[in-house]
Amino acid sequence: MATSGAGGAEQLSFERLVAPWRDDLYRYVFWLCRDPYLADDVVQETMLRAFKSLDKLEDESAIKPWLLTIARREHARVYERKRLETRDIDELSFAESALIATEGDPDVDDMRAAIFRLDDDYREPLVLQVLMGFSTEEIAGMMGLRQGAVLTRLHRARRKLMDEIK
Repeated sequence: MATSGAGGAEQLSFERLVAPWRDDLYRYVFWLCRDPYLADDVVQETMLRAFKSLDKLEDESAIKPWLLTIARREHARVYERKRLETRDIDELSFAESALIATEGDPDVDDMRAAIFRLDDDYREPLVLQVLMGFSTEEIAGMMGLRQGAVLTRLHRARRKLMDEIK
């Protein structure tokens, strides 16, 4: 039984271009939603949409921002469709908290808690810059903001963190 050459090529392209970014997508989405189960769902939907739209990707070097944009939109769609039950991060089970924690470092725990307390408008660009390594220009493009607005949000996020950690 012969398989379609195009379908096989699509699968290979997906595995080469998209699949390696799954863990980064999960970390990004988890920082957005703070729910490991929802993060898994959003990443799965992101991967599916990326697979279906891979032929529309014009520049392979733009794969990471392209995927993060899809993930961000998928995350937003979840909240457009329904109101989700939220969970307090302090109530996570040991297994769940292991997903976002390092063992026994109170400074890291304090910083993580302070980041989670930031408003989404401040947390998202901070995570994109610090954890994902995007420039302010790239963040502006992904969030649909001017670069100056991103810089302002980053500055305010850092000030809020410094005020809380003191």
